[in-house]
Amino acid sequence: PASAAKSPDADGFLQRWLILEPIPIGHKQDENASKAAVKIEYFANQFTVVPHDGDTVTAGGTNLTWHAVDTTRYNVNLYHFGYALNKSSAGVIFWAVTVVNCPEEIPNVRLAIGSNASSVWWVNGQEVTGIYGDRQTVIDDGVSKRLTLKKGPNVVRCAIINGSGATDFCARFLDADDKPLKGFTVTLSEGK
Repeated sequence: PASAAKSPDADGFLQRWLILEPIPIGHKQDENASKAAVKIEYFANQFTVVPHDGDTVTAGGTNLTWHAVDTTRYNVNLYHFGYALNKSSAGVIFWAVTVVNCPEEIPNVRLAIGSNASSVWWVNGQEVTGIYGDRQTVIDDGVSKRLTLKKGPNVVRCAIINGSGATDFCARFLDADDKPLKGFTVTLSEGK
């Protein structure tokens, strides 16, 4: 990232993320296996940490690094992310975190996501949506119930589980009229 804060794109997509190098877990894409996979503690504070670019964790005896990523597209290509780091994107779980900074409280919004393949999503520590199985990324494939984004920083966290092949994800918030939410910034820290 070249700037401290980034606005969502014209369609509301979040394009700035901290992504942890993939953790091998095997092929666990069906709903039950995916739900069980995200409950395993792979590294300390995985549901609360807001890491910094370059921070490391130990998962399964392996040191893994968090990487700050901006994308120019609506989605984040995790296959290319893994390839660039010489890491397999097959049979793995990816963890990603971003911070949505709102100038005021925004009620009645929904998190709308897509992923290849399974994914589970949290906003401010609460699980809000998930989609499961070997699937292609479809915009707004999974949509949360209505929620409120608080004034200031809101932490969005996801776990993407990929069995094999291509893998990516996308996310945006929809307003009370189901239009792409704008008027906020995305950072990689709760202090912005």
